[in-house]
Amino acid sequence: MSATPAEPLFPYCSELRSKKLVFARTPPRVEADILDASNHCWCARTQQALGPDSELVQPEDCRAGRECYRPVL
Repeated sequence: MSATPAEPLFPYCSELRSKKLVFARTPPRVEADILDASNHCWCARTQQALGPDSELVQPEDCRAGRECYRPVL
């Protein structure tokens, strides 16, 4: 019997940004830690709503497995 890998404590890319994250004291653990009413996010590497892979920047997409993903720790 193999163990199921646990989700990382901080599952989002370290380059993911939003207005709400400006005031955060810790890395986001859930989507609600990232998104405010505007639902607007951007990538710190590109400074745009598109990541380095030319795909949209959204919490559900900016996770391990994406080509440009960088872990928090």
